Amino acid sequence: MLLLAAFSAFAVFLGIAAIGFLVLIVSFAFGELFDHADLFGGHDVDVHGEVGGVSFLSSRVLSVFVTAFGGFGAIGIHMGYSIGASTGMGLAGGLVFGGLIYAFASFLYSQQASTDIRVSDLVGQTGEVSVAIPKGGVGQVRCTLGQSMIEKVARSRDGEPIALNALVKIEAIVGDTVLVHRAE
Repeated sequence: MLLLAAFSAFAVFLGIAAIGFLVLIVSFAFGELFDHADLFGGHDVDVHGEVGGVSFLSSRVLSVFVTAFGGFGAIGIHMGYSIGASTGMGLAGGLVFGGLIYAFASFLYSQQASTDIRVSDLVGQTGEVSVAIPKGGVGQVRCTLGQSMIEKVARSRDGEPIALNALVKIEAIVGDTVLVHRAE
């Protein structure tokens, strides 16, 4: 307790800023070290409770908050404000800068593209029969989805044969097989 009393408020605020900055540098150098053991099972949870995206509890957002809190608190003490007023300044500065980092990181995350292709995206698409579908049997359909060519085992919806290279519409997915009908 005596050791803590020996520190000035200015030194405490600067120490808080230094710790936040150190964590920020470590986070930038080595990645999100502390986010792998977060409260949400290693996944960021956004404001709406959805997994993925940026979290307010991200180590980068928190370290910027702590750094700004300490820095603005030290500025307040240096300007002659009380500890309470300096703490308020630190809190406001931390919220502003932490919020800016959160907003910027959310913007960057929203700009990501994905190459994931969900089979459910095939429903309603037009494809071409690459292996003829015999009466009551299965064949194969080729369909372009985005930049990817997908080939799936196909069965005619009404059980009728469909010739090679015929255009078909994908109606539904049953297991690994797509149900198709002739495109008009």
